Amino acid sequence: MTSEKNSKSPDKEDLKEYLMKEIETIQSTIKRMSSNSFLIKGWTITLVVVTLLLKGTEEQALIAFIPLLVFWFLDSYYLWQERMYRELYDWVITNRMKTDKHLFDMNAYRFKGEVDSKPRIMFSTTLGWFYGSIAILIVIYEIFIFSISKAS
Repeated sequence: MTSEKNSKSPDKEDLKEYLMKEIETIQSTIKRMSSNSFLIKGWTITLVVVTLLLKGTEEQALIAFIPLLVFWFLDSYYLWQERMYRELYDWVITNRMKTDKHLFDMNAYRFKGEVDSKPRIMFSTTLGWFYGSIAILIVIYEIFIFSISKAS
């Protein structure tokens, strides 16, 4: 009898329970990705400002582009993963009550083809404006420092 019960596919009540557990897990992952993105933005501003405040040559301001570009890429990577997990969430909501296929499968990479690429996300409106404005401010700062040093 127990082997018969184990081989039988889950009933609707089991699928509802699985659905709730899966969406909670996926939501927690999406929340973590969003939190990472928020922290990365904070670290970007902090490290760029610290780099610019270091006294040195005019070229030193260009070093501020290193953390900017690294964190810009990392932020787009986390946003890319978050979008794949949102696709996984949508798939579970739509299909869990119909099937037990991919039950508790948290591999969101199967949706890689359904979301924008990392470079496209990197230059999306939200990330482009945030990191692009910081890049413009670095350039303005470099020009300002260069003009002050030439005047003295």
